[in-house]
Amino acid sequence: MQGLSWENHSSVSEFILLGFSRDFQVNVILFNVFLFLYLSTLSGNGLIVTLIHLDSRLHTPMYFFLSVLSMLDMSYVTTTVPQMLVHLVCQKKTISYSGCVAQMCIFLVLGITEGWLFSVMAYDRYVAICHPLRYKVIMRPWLCGAMVAFCGLWGISCSLVYTVFTMRLPYCGPNEINHFFCEVPAVLKLACADTSLNDQVDFILGFILLLVPLSFILASYVCIFATILRIRSAQGRLKAFSTCASHITVVTMFCGPAMFMYMNPGANASPERDKKLALFYNVISAFLNPIIYSLRNKDVKRAFLKVTGWGGATK
Repeated sequence: MQGLSWENHSSVSEFILLGFSRDFQVNVILFNVFLFLYLSTLSGNGLIVTLIHLDSRLHTPMYFFLSVLSMLDMSYVTTTVPQMLVHLVCQKKTISYSGCVAQMCIFLVLGITEGWLFSVMAYDRYVAICHPLRYKVIMRPWLCGAMVAFCGLWGISCSLVYTVFTMRLPYCGPNEINHFFCEVPAVLKLACADTSLNDQVDFILGFILLLVPLSFILASYVCIFATILRIRSAQGRLKAFSTCASHITVVTMFCGPAMFMYMNPGANASPERDKKLALFYNVISAFLNPIIYSLRNKDVKRAFLKVTGWGGATK
């Protein structure tokens, strides 16, 4: 029947998330580390969003995209980390079937949206450096909003495909997920059916969702570097390159581990390796993003000094 719910295809009503360790002392240490990372991520990204909102000099396309990235990062870690923190210090480490589906879907929406947002940010840098005189004409507010909306809608569409293809399979036990949240590759290992079709779908979607935007980013930066090399002054070349260095670093940290995770066949996957990879593109990259952008960005530093009043007469 078409109206049959996903739960009726499975005898499993909840999953157990094994997390990182069964040693309580180790989990206490991990709790403190991840709590610090989580609170730092929220405060760092929240500060960037606040500064961009309050300082009119940051009301440009580049900082608009940066504020969207920061909001995605805050949402991204909140999808997984609070539950992980609870499981680190509690005996009960379960998540309901519907909760697992919801977490998987939301995580994918945010992750896919962020991956495609990076290609939009690369295009913004391409226009700024290769066509500076036409920058304001091309990067109009409506276009910036439309590109972000496209990323979000694309993320929603593809996450539904991932989630439906994963949860349509029967799950009849065991119900222990060797991960710290409900991620597609980890959940698929518990399916009581052949997952070869899912592996093929994951590979194809991984190609579309990771390699395609990475190709856009690469093409943008080939044009950018070609333009930078034509700049005569060394100072001008350095200034142009510095505006791109932060973006290149963030893209590498996020897309590299995600590509390895989602384009690798399930049979070859290692649970412990997958957990480390997931930590990198889910927690570590979100934590480092505001640090990378603020440390290398004079405009953000200036806005911080202005908003806090610590800059005095700084203009």
